[in-house]
Amino acid sequence: MRSGCSILASDEALPDRRLAAILVTDVVGYSRLMEQDEAGTLAALRDRQKEIVEPAVKTYSGRIVKVMGDGMLIEFSSAVKAVEAALHLQARYRKANEPLPESSRIKLRIGVNLGDVIGEGNDIFGDGVNIAARLEALAEPEGLCISAKVHDEIDGKVNARFEDSGEHTLKNLSRPVRIYRLHSGSSASPVRPSLELPDRPSIAVLPFVNFSADPEQAYFADGLTEDLITDLSRNAGLFVIARNSAFAYKGKSLDVRRIASELGVRYLLEGSARRAQDRIRINVQLIDALHGGHLWAERFDRSLADVFAVQDEITAKIVEALIGRLIVLPPRNRPKSMKAYDLCVRARMLTEQSVQAAKEAHLMFQEAITLDPGYAEAYRWLALNLLLAWLHWGDQTVRSALEAADKALELDPNDSGNHWIRGYVLAHEGRWPESEAEFAAALQMDPNHADAWAILSDLTTLSGRPAEAIEQLGKAFRLNPHPSSWYYLLLGQAQYAARQYQAAVETLRREETYRTMSRRFLAASLAQLGRMEEARREAEYFMISNPHFTISFWAKTQPIRDAATLEHFVEGYRKAGLPD
Repeated sequence: MRSGCSILASDEALPDRRLAAILVTDVVGYSRLMEQDEAGTLAALRDRQKEIVEPAVKTYSGRIVKVMGDGMLIEFSSAVKAVEAALHLQARYRKANEPLPESSRIKLRIGVNLGDVIGEGNDIFGDGVNIAARLEALAEPEGLCISAKVHDEIDGKVNARFEDSGEHTLKNLSRPVRIYRLHSGSSASPVRPSLELPDRPSIAVLPFVNFSADPEQAYFADGLTEDLITDLSRNAGLFVIARNSAFAYKGKSLDVRRIASELGVRYLLEGSARRAQDRIRINVQLIDALHGGHLWAERFDRSLADVFAVQDEITAKIVEALIGRLIVLPPRNRPKSMKAYDLCVRARMLTEQSVQAAKEAHLMFQEAITLDPGYAEAYRWLALNLLLAWLHWGDQTVRSALEAADKALELDPNDSGNHWIRGYVLAHEGRWPESEAEFAAALQMDPNHADAWAILSDLTTLSGRPAEAIEQLGKAFRLNPHPSSWYYLLLGQAQYAARQYQAAVETLRREETYRTMSRRFLAASLAQLGRMEEARREAEYFMISNPHFTISFWAKTQPIRDAATLEHFVEGYRKAGLPD
């Protein structure tokens, strides 16, 4: 064997093969943008690359492999850094788009994959790149799609939520690829604090699984979940996540540590319910998500008539396990008719959905009351239903809402919900001292009541104290990290009142609340910023779904006790072109 002879010939060098996180971007509607303003679009793309993309890639230790007209191929050594860079890019592009009309906004789709690539000079090739490009094509405008490999790497390490979109067959690939999409509400709320663990035992009750043969019984499992949240929430020694945020996880199979981290709690309660004729079977387990393992688990096989006793027993066991001692609270009013309970559970899920659904709920609450005249919760929900009907559609009267609220409180003075709903109705009658007393009582009984904190912020804003209202909303968002759309409406309203117009625009353009009644505040905020074309367009959009809106009716029905605040809102509405 000759000295110095290599096993491989010199012209058979191994390819530069490596594992990399690949990010691919594409501009939505590029051809349309070029057609309407070619020079302007090219200039804007160059500016975005220089001012946004290049600094972001440097920050997250990436490398721009190449720019391909309206798209880019970027390489990172870490999946976490690639996804953080993608989130950063989308946030910065949205910010840059704000002053532009919709037709001129540059929006990205982004795909991220982790896979094997082959380097050739400064370029890279291979399935790792191809899959990233296919993922980008599947992303929504301003959205992000990642592969399962990326999701496994970033789980619990990135401040964003991704939803499992199942397996997809991608072009030129023989095997399907599981993809995850960025959740539409993942961008941080302006008022959400970092979700650190509270200074007291914290818990979320996850939606109970319906194990009944009849899928229609799912409402019963949901009602059981809601009732347990309500019962636990009354314990001031616990921190309890609100219903809406708990139900964000319904039907999803996720790691308990991830759920607990996203909600900022240590403990989770999981369960299932099976209802058959006059029997129920309920399984529950209390999980310590921080340290792992079950603190307590039990199965209840009982008569359906005992369902409320089972709820009380579960609540007592959880409180004793978490606080170390049993705390006896005044009993809640319970229905005597299971049919009335069923109607109330079904109806309260309809109240916020639509005009038609709210009217159906109204009839169901009335039927529940007819079946069980001593059922306080049915009166309470009826009161809220009547108030919303008057506020939004001009139906009913405040007086009828107050009569129902009075009856609910008479039947059950130990339910915080009865107090805050009565307080809210009283505010619309201008009975401020009584209203304030009811809210104080509600939050003393249940400091975990996120909806009460949020509704209180509405009255605080309209009393001329928007900074205090934003603080109250901070408490509401912490208890309810995935809230209903109207939380954002109230936040945008408070920000407008505080003359934080740009912050209000950012809040009110969130997917959760955009295209709802909050659009009137968006139109007013844009008008106050001098963005009149956008303001008038948003006002026109608002009027499509609210054709009977007038500034005078709004002013007449709102619980406003500060004249300057009223004048400020009316000024913004008029500037935006809403009808007097």
